[in-house]
Amino acid sequence: MSKSALTANYNSPDTTHLFTSQLPSESTDTKTQSVQEKTEFLQALRTGISQVQGDVNVFLTKRMEEEKAAAGAPSGTAASAREQKEEEMYGEEDPEGDDA
Repeated sequence: MSKSALTANYNSPDTTHLFTSQLPSESTDTKTQSVQEKTEFLQALRTGISQVQGDVNVFLTKRMEEEKAAAGAPSGTAASAREQKEEEMYGEEDPEGDDA
């Protein structure tokens, strides 16, 4: 059995960041694994993916805020209020239809 890790690597011109999530040990021979072992590994993989995705989202949100602050973007502007509303409604239709 070998120890596995889920990794994602973020690279930009000015920084690099590695995101990892440990996975349970797995058999190298999938033919000898039971259905339960495979199911447990896939559940752990799904959990790990969600964790890494959350970590990436937090990291990128922080980076965006830092870049806005460095660019001197004032907070509390109409644009930031619109961006906040768009983020809150991501994937949903705007019932007010004022996005034009």
